[in-house]
Amino acid sequence: MRANCMADVSDEKLDRGARCIKTLAHPLRLKVLAVLAGREMSVGEILDAIGTTQSNVSQHLSQLRDKGVLASRREGNQVFYRVRDPKLFDLLALVRELFCDRPVDGWAA
Repeated sequence: MRANCMADVSDEKLDRGARCIKTLAHPLRLKVLAVLAGREMSVGEILDAIGTTQSNVSQHLSQLRDKGVLASRREGNQVFYRVRDPKLFDLLALVRELFCDRPVDGWAA
């Protein structure tokens, strides 16, 4: 059982984890991560896949990069993004399983 899986983690590391989870807690950011699943994409490609304004996407990409969720690289005038640690997709799969693929008691499906 994993009930005490965080019991021996320092307050500083718990705070860092909480900040990361808070950064992920936005539907558009989750959509960005879904689009980036297993690949690197330019801002333009991400924009085309998500279908919102460039300023909106850029703002969310910056927040994800600044919190260490995404890595970026520049090639000429294009910026490419990728998920820094693929283990993040394990977390996202669990979020999907828990909250997206089945109704939760007391929550709308």
